[in-house]
Amino acid sequence: MREILRWMDVVAWAAVVGLALRFGAHTGIWYAGLLLAALCQPLWLMARLQLGDSFTAKPEARTLVTRGLYPRIRHPICVFGCGAYFGAFLALQIWPILAAWLALTSIELLRARREERVLVAAFGKEYENYRKGTWF
Repeated sequence: MREILRWMDVVAWAAVVGLALRFGAHTGIWYAGLLLAALCQPLWLMARLQLGDSFTAKPEARTLVTRGLYPRIRHPICVFGCGAYFGAFLALQIWPILAAWLALTSIELLRARREERVLVAAFGKEYENYRKGTWF
């Protein structure tokens, strides 16, 4: 299932880029959006790969992942996923995508908070020390 979700992300991102290349306004904002999406999407995918079997839809405390992107950013999937979607909005400049991005970002922030509580409960001081040395 995780493999299917990962490839769905790639296909969705490729479709958005294809639409942006075909129908985008080719303005400075368009270029900025494509650049942001092009930078964030591979990092988003990398974060999902690095999380491995710890990636779940519902926050769970399987293992504390502190390698790859995770020593610097506690929630790189959230950061880069939201960045990629915002880049898609900038590239396509379709207002419903902005509404979807705002909803997605709100959901991701709530998810990150729930995940933090689960990880603190499971890993205690180890997670607290990890959290102090990372951003978001």
